[in-house]
Amino acid sequence: MEESVEKTTRKKHPWFWSSALASIILRLVLIIYFPNTLNFSSRPEVSTPVTSLRRLAEGYWLKRSSMSPYAGSMYHGSPLLLSILGPLTIDRDEGQSHLLCGLAFVIADFVTAILIRAIGQRLQGADIQSLKSLGAGRHLKISENFPTGDIASLVYLWNPLTIITCLGYSTSPIENLMIVLSLYGACKRLVPLAAFGWVMASHLSLYPVILIIPLVLLIGSGLDTPPRKLFLQEKHGDGYKKTKTGSLHLINFSWRRVVLFFLWSSAWALYVLVLCGISLKDYSGLGEMFKRTYGFILSVEDLSPNIGVLYFFAEVFDFFRDFFLIVFHINILFMVLPLAIRLHHRPCFLAFVYIAISSILKSYPSVGDSALYLGLLGLFVNALADMQFSFFLFSGYLGTLLLSPVMHNLWIWRGTGNANFYFATAMAYACFQIILVVESVSSMLNHDRALKQGTTDVAKKVCQSLKDEPGLPTPRKFSLPK
Repeated sequence: MEESVEKTTRKKHPWFWSSALASIILRLVLIIYFPNTLNFSSRPEVSTPVTSLRRLAEGYWLKRSSMSPYAGSMYHGSPLLLSILGPLTIDRDEGQSHLLCGLAFVIADFVTAILIRAIGQRLQGADIQSLKSLGAGRHLKISENFPTGDIASLVYLWNPLTIITCLGYSTSPIENLMIVLSLYGACKRLVPLAAFGWVMASHLSLYPVILIIPLVLLIGSGLDTPPRKLFLQEKHGDGYKKTKTGSLHLINFSWRRVVLFFLWSSAWALYVLVLCGISLKDYSGLGEMFKRTYGFILSVEDLSPNIGVLYFFAEVFDFFRDFFLIVFHINILFMVLPLAIRLHHRPCFLAFVYIAISSILKSYPSVGDSALYLGLLGLFVNALADMQFSFFLFSGYLGTLLLSPVMHNLWIWRGTGNANFYFATAMAYACFQIILVVESVSSMLNHDRALKQGTTDVAKKVCQSLKDEPGLPTPRKFSLPK
């Protein structure tokens, strides 16, 4: 199975590398020649209290001054990120505008795009093999004609939200890289790599913790496939003669790999905690780190404007604050199990849905979060080709993202508007994201139903032809190949 997937997806696309290189050159030109003109780092849509490089630079200055980086209320990120990116921020007094940090974010975007492309190639290879087994000719032609890995990778690289995030010196590209690294490791069944990516992503922004379910499904049962009950039906379609003499076996869930994943995750988590403890031993302990990072995220202490729904807490009475905090945070957990039950056969798509939901409901969202799940959406362009309201969603995203800085300017700088102007834009943006998630899940389920209907019709025709022609062997049941 592994060799056939590699052969199926081994196609050369020189236009991909030229397009990817052009996107990198564009980023470098904007960072080097327009460092102060494009002041995206001050935009609340790009930089949040958790991902702002300015706050990271302030935390590193406190650390160099022999004080705790969490003193005051500026820095709320990881001490490891502070140790890695902090030295790159000391050139700001020389007028270089964090040039080295910008280069680091450009590299992170490029590596993330390459990993997305590799994930897409493996997904497409597995999808082609499954469609061949089912004899779904129409879907097979569509899947073979569109290189989903290249499309998703270029969507991520050329997405204006990704470019703005990179130019805004936000640490979101590092978080996105860790998330995609965990998915890539799970798709390749590289357990240590998947565990490392998941632990680091959870350490940096907490919300990727819910990705443990799709990661376990990927490691245990493999890549996305149509519903398994389709493979238990009678053999039919064009591939009948080819597999007539072969033996196909059902893929069993590999509990051994899952146990190894949890062991590696525990080891990486312990290693990260040890490094954090060493980094903070002269200033503060791990208790303060948890309070200033995860506690800050869960308690929503900073009510500065952002594009998330939790800006709602600026209008809530203190008496009801704890209640609404519980409701908003537990809302994500309520969606995890039902979606996992319904989409367990498509773990990569399930990971995309989880990332999109957490981007909507997280405490301090940014456009960098949307850039990631919009890039991952390109992995499923074949299955979601019939998704409705595509133009409506595109227009909604574009309109809200253009209106957000306008409303912010009217409210903060010109004084001709109020907070409700900006909050209404954030609500509209959240609504369009919810519609995207609902429509994508609905389209994927419709795609599975279409596969079921198509394979059932073909099976009836084949069975009828076998009845009309005596002497032919009866079709046998089959299952997923290893």
